[in-house]
Amino acid sequence: MTPRNQNPGPPPARRMRGFEAASGLLKDRIRVAGESRGFAVSRLLTHWAEVVGDDVAAAALPVKIAYGRGAMGATLTLLTTGAQAPLIEMQKDRIRDRVNACYGYAAVSRILITQTASTGFAEGRVAFTPKPPEPPRPDPVAEQAAVRAAEPIRDAGLRAALEELGKNVLTRSGKRKG
Repeated sequence: MTPRNQNPGPPPARRMRGFEAASGLLKDRIRVAGESRGFAVSRLLTHWAEVVGDDVAAAALPVKIAYGRGAMGATLTLLTTGAQAPLIEMQKDRIRDRVNACYGYAAVSRILITQTASTGFAEGRVAFTPKPPEPPRPDPVAEQAAVRAAEPIRDAGLRAALEELGKNVLTRSGKRKG
């Protein structure tokens, strides 16, 4: 038993009943893992595309932030492929400005670009996703044929849907799968 004048300490943390959000369960582990690699602000990792832009995010990933002894500012290491390295090199100032805006102060003073990473979140593998291919442009002759075929339809929504279907059918390639 605890005497009345002694404080038994804070009550144990209660867990919610029912389902909990996965982000709440993993928040502390993600923070510890990020801080061990120098990322004091996990937003830089979780919202990389928003911080630097989609074009840079598709070509480079943050690997680590290293703080030098007595030096002002940290060094951000980015992982990229060989073909993208010169493009990222030209954008280093812009990337540094955006990362520092994420931190709220001039946290990063240098950016290193690497094409291989023996350790890091990507574990040396570059898994950048290419931009999806643009859909093929429909043939103008096929478009006109689809519009003419749907002209007698009175309902505007149905006519537009049939025109789109006609364009797709008339412009598809002759190759069939299977």
